[in-house]
Amino acid sequence: MGSRRRTDLLNSPVSNSVFRFATVSGQNIHWFLKRNCSVTPSQLGWLYASLCVVSLGIGAVFWMLGAPLVLPFAWLELAAVGFAFMLYARHATDGERIALQGGRLVVELENGGDYERTEFLPHQVRIEPQAGDRSLIEVSGQGRSVRVGRYVRPELRAALAREIRMALRGA
Repeated sequence: MGSRRRTDLLNSPVSNSVFRFATVSGQNIHWFLKRNCSVTPSQLGWLYASLCVVSLGIGAVFWMLGAPLVLPFAWLELAAVGFAFMLYARHATDGERIALQGGRLVVELENGGDYERTEFLPHQVRIEPQAGDRSLIEVSGQGRSVRVGRYVRPELRAALAREIRMALRGA
């Protein structure tokens, strides 16, 4: 059974071992490039709720002990921290999805809740760095262009561009 799997991989047009950044499923190839976030928005919400309970609890104790200004400052602090957490959570799910599927190269960008989708015909696409080797990768064709690679280290962008070009040649 092990030799059969190895033979299937060798005979398949594209295998996972060829790609460093992509996921291969059947004839489809997907690149998921996401922001590296240590805390998800839901975890951040729970953290903020627990911070509110503790901070307002302390403020209420001081209010009852005769220090009425502690509670309004606790509310002000929680409003500022909540605003900062909201800005963080807005961009926590940012990412780029590139897919070679169904005879098309599909590029989807999500940034701060804004969503952009662009489709290209694989044989009419150019993949090249925007300015130099460490710049963003420009995907262009049919009068449209999209820049990708924001969430990949600059020194790895050239390798990502080569990988996308290789997949396009095989399509």
